[in-house]
Amino acid sequence: MLDKILIANRGEIALRILRACRELGVRTVAVHSSADRELKHVRLADESVCIGPPPSSESYLNIPAIISAAEVTDAVAIHPGYGFLAENAGFVERVESSGFVFIGPRAETIQLMGDKVSAIRAMQDAGIPCVPGSNGPLGDDAEANLRLAAEIGYPVIIKAAAGGGGRGMRVVHSEASLLHAIAVTRAEARTAFGSVTVYMEKFLERPRHIEIQVLADQYGNAIHLGERDCSMQRRHQKVAEESPAPGITAEQRHAIGQRCAQACREIGYCGAGTFEFLYQDGDFFFIEMNTRIQVEHPVTEMVTGIDLVKEQILIATGERLRYRQEDVCIRGHAIECRINAEDARTFIPSPGRVTQYHAPGGPGVRVDSHIYNGYVVPPFYDSMIGKIITWGEDRTSAIGRMRTALSEIVVDGIETNVLLQQDIMQDTAFQQGGTNIHYLQKKLGLA
Repeated sequence: MLDKILIANRGEIALRILRACRELGVRTVAVHSSADRELKHVRLADESVCIGPPPSSESYLNIPAIISAAEVTDAVAIHPGYGFLAENAGFVERVESSGFVFIGPRAETIQLMGDKVSAIRAMQDAGIPCVPGSNGPLGDDAEANLRLAAEIGYPVIIKAAAGGGGRGMRVVHSEASLLHAIAVTRAEARTAFGSVTVYMEKFLERPRHIEIQVLADQYGNAIHLGERDCSMQRRHQKVAEESPAPGITAEQRHAIGQRCAQACREIGYCGAGTFEFLYQDGDFFFIEMNTRIQVEHPVTEMVTGIDLVKEQILIATGERLRYRQEDVCIRGHAIECRINAEDARTFIPSPGRVTQYHAPGGPGVRVDSHIYNGYVVPPFYDSMIGKIITWGEDRTSAIGRMRTALSEIVVDGIETNVLLQQDIMQDTAFQQGGTNIHYLQKKLGLA
């Protein structure tokens, strides 16, 4: 077992990793910016190191500072969580060349899947269904790009190969705006990701966002843990997630899940990962793979009983997968609501001091949050301050428990999006299940 792990992240995921480490008897090092001295996991960790001032570029994205913190504390491994450096192949190379274990896949795998063009090619080779598109980067030949779009059929979407998090994409509905959209997306991609490579795909007009959770070890063993529905989105950012996905049959789950597990074997994947798909008219279309733990991982944990973060750590120690595919059983239904420090109507961030905090409870209720009475939410980072997860024997029960949990939570001193989440849980279309990724945008009048 790795006897000391440095947690290269902040907030609720850092606390989640710390708790997994404690269950495994592993000591922890918390790195933090000067704005995060009072984070809960920093207070609870065995050791803590300040790695820089508030801006992420000078702290949580400061690779030399993180490596130095690992060296001075004699850490053995580094867990990146999600976001920040979690999918940075250069960081992984630096971690491993410095003699530490990176808790996640190899650098070359992250690089392969981090570039959307190479990821699509790898998935096509592995037999994973992909969205019809350019099957490679777009060139500078305007006529060729116009012909390609006509062959695919409008609307199409232009995407940055290095994009992510809903950034670097532009929908095009007609030939007249195609070339301008390509140029603008390239410019945005250069600024945001340092790469001008873009590609084209068919734009599906009413898809759902379905993703498959996988675990794989270094010995070629790989399993899937069912699917999550993450279709409730605002501006490509997930708001609420659930597992299993409404309307997906056991046969569909098995078929696409087995393909994902096989793809892991073929690309030599190691660790926890997520295959993301658009789902429409009974068909799955691969869009990207996340080579890290996901924000929404708790809903999978609730319906399978498998601790994904602990499995990440055990796989990184060199252990074989502790589960076979036949050991994975989907039981009941789980829903997650992301709680953000923002106005529920304008979505403007609301940093500040939490003057009173009360977490909901009761049967089937889980809260992953780093906030507490008196905690000051800083203005420098993502606005998410926690997640409420509920489990029920069926979807109706899980929704009912979530409505109760949302009515119980108290976060005073700042604004939160609890009212939005309550509205979603009361929404008739959501209760029926199967809403597409554009539904919430239209409901909010943002489409």
